[in-house]
Amino acid sequence: MQTPQTPAIRSFTLVLGALLVSGCSWFSWLPFVGDGDDEESAQEPAKLADFEAEVRLRREWGAGIGDGLGKKYLRIRPAVLADRLFVADGYGVVEARDRFSGKRLWRTRVNDSPWGMFSSINIFDRRDPSFLTGAVGVGHGYVLVGNSYGEVIALSASDGEEVWRTEIGSEVLAPPVAGEDLVFVRTIDGRLLALERSDGSIRWSFDNQVPVLTLRGTGTPVYADGVVFAGFANGMVAAVRAENGEPIWQHRVMLPEGRSELDRMVDVDSTPVLVGGVLYVAAYQGRMKALRASDGSLLWERDIPSHVDLAEGYSQIYVVDDDDVVHAIDRRTAEEVWSQRGLFRRDLSGPIAFSNYLVLGDADGWLHVLAQSDGRFLGRIKADGKGIRSRPLVSGDLFYVLGNSGKLRAYSVELR
Repeated sequence: MQTPQTPAIRSFTLVLGALLVSGCSWFSWLPFVGDGDDEESAQEPAKLADFEAEVRLRREWGAGIGDGLGKKYLRIRPAVLADRLFVADGYGVVEARDRFSGKRLWRTRVNDSPWGMFSSINIFDRRDPSFLTGAVGVGHGYVLVGNSYGEVIALSASDGEEVWRTEIGSEVLAPPVAGEDLVFVRTIDGRLLALERSDGSIRWSFDNQVPVLTLRGTGTPVYADGVVFAGFANGMVAAVRAENGEPIWQHRVMLPEGRSELDRMVDVDSTPVLVGGVLYVAAYQGRMKALRASDGSLLWERDIPSHVDLAEGYSQIYVVDDDDVVHAIDRRTAEEVWSQRGLFRRDLSGPIAFSNYLVLGDADGWLHVLAQSDGRFLGRIKADGKGIRSRPLVSGDLFYVLGNSGKLRAYSVELR
């Protein structure tokens, strides 16, 4: 069991990690930071190059969702259940919309702060009071969200009414996942929990050690055939029996290396991809691995570090490395099929793969369409002037993008 941390210490650790990971510009006044103009220039974000577009991104509809995602590096992503699209902002607004027309079907707000008037003592919330951090999950007829106050909330997918709310004691940064008669939740203090579908009570908890310094984020658990797969901040990935929380296997994706705590960060923050009985995972400052889902044995590995979600298509795994180079890896042979450096250091979202395309967003709000076959640029459109952190979502012939400002857009892709 790990030593409990107070909320203040936990907040300080997380914010310190975010500052360190976001780059050295915060500390450029120090004499040992920023030496060498050539090296600094080499690390600047790539400028977008001109190309002859082969596809057109057609906006089918658009809407504004609440007050956006705020400044806490939230990666709230829409979710689809049947013909409904569910989406949230960082400040408690949750909406259901018709996914084809964008018409709003219902809108609700989870309460502003469980701490009420005492929330003002948090200096970080005074600057940015966003608190809806783990969203959006769907399943069991529920819309599932988690918040920074350690609550998981189930809303009725039909009308948005609150069904239950459970206090789990730690911040939730990834969408809850439904499976069997349970809801699975990853918390920032290293736990994977199973909540009862009926009332949200905790059935079991699987605990994992948390390093001193971590990235601000957690990967979304993956449920399949009675097993839950989840990555952790210490570089581990685990397969846990859904019914009772019994560990089936654990595998260390990357061992911490280096002398400083910053060097030793190896978070598995990307959501794993499970396809064909193989689990594909990646660690920050670490490696990408293919593991046999049944027993966790290693099939292959490559030195590609990543902290954003992976995607699969064309029998390839797509991974955005820590420098925002996009790689396509043959999922059987582990050979690199192609890489695209044209988006270097542009702070990319996780990619989605559909049809012949790979789509991802960047910190300037551009959506980029690449060819799955060779990684060439096919199309580009500006979707949100405040940037895109959240991974797009595809459903049928449409894909959906939630920008940092709260702009929700539905797009289709047409050949020129």
